[in-house]
Amino acid sequence: MSAPVDLEEMRWHALSSSEIARVLDVDLTGLSHGEVDRQVARFGPNALPKASRRSPLLRFLAQFNNTLIYVLLAGALAAALLDHMIDASVIVAVVIVNAIIGYIQEGKAEQALEAIQQMIAPKASVIRDGARLTIPVAEIVPGDLVLIEAGDRVPADLRLLHARRLLIDEALLTGESVAAEKHEAVLPAETVLADRQNMAFSGTLVAAGQANGIAVATGAHTQIGRISSLIQSVEVMATPLLTQIDQFARRFTWFVLAGAWRCLRSLSWRAATTGSMP
Repeated sequence: MSAPVDLEEMRWHALSSSEIARVLDVDLTGLSHGEVDRQVARFGPNALPKASRRSPLLRFLAQFNNTLIYVLLAGALAAALLDHMIDASVIVAVVIVNAIIGYIQEGKAEQALEAIQQMIAPKASVIRDGARLTIPVAEIVPGDLVLIEAGDRVPADLRLLHARRLLIDEALLTGESVAAEKHEAVLPAETVLADRQNMAFSGTLVAAGQANGIAVATGAHTQIGRISSLIQSVEVMATPLLTQIDQFARRFTWFVLAGAWRCLRSLSWRAATTGSMP
């Protein structure tokens, strides 16, 4: 059995075609159906992991899970009990507007993940068993010989074997507004991502030319897959100001509760004293 290959750490741009064939244990003229099954077992499908999603209702209710919000809601209830309906309405409106803003901001991360999913083309052309086939992108495996031309979205990270006047728009990865010119020559190992001219990355758009290349990374192992994983792993962190506000709200809550307890005790004592007087 072939040794495990870390697709993300390999410097494919610095390897020759024969070295790529040895690492992936494939024939670069196209896979057979048996080799495809073997590669699927080794590397899995060419699909980005789906993000776990909370229901919209739970995401909205989570915006109220804050000490300061609890204090404001308690204040609104107290104002309503004292028949100060305008004050109560204003407080409730502020809380709801804050929840709506938080809900919208939290949804932006999910929208970003959905946008990344849409960057992957549904179909791709490959050479298998000596014939050109059009297959679903999810079925591409490392070692597949993939054909791309103008107008295509690159279906996986490819090490180009032959390129003819190939230009690829890589703005989603590098931010460059000008399409990058590509070729198949081996590059130094230290070449940075934006300068890897012998690579075509998943999700990028072929602006001109034609090429074929060997799929060297699929699914979550691609560059766009790594971006997707980073977005999913982002932890929501409170800013220093929000942390201070939360701490103040906690102290203020205890202060109010202590004051209310003292008031109740004082009223009870006065009631008891008044009741005991002749």
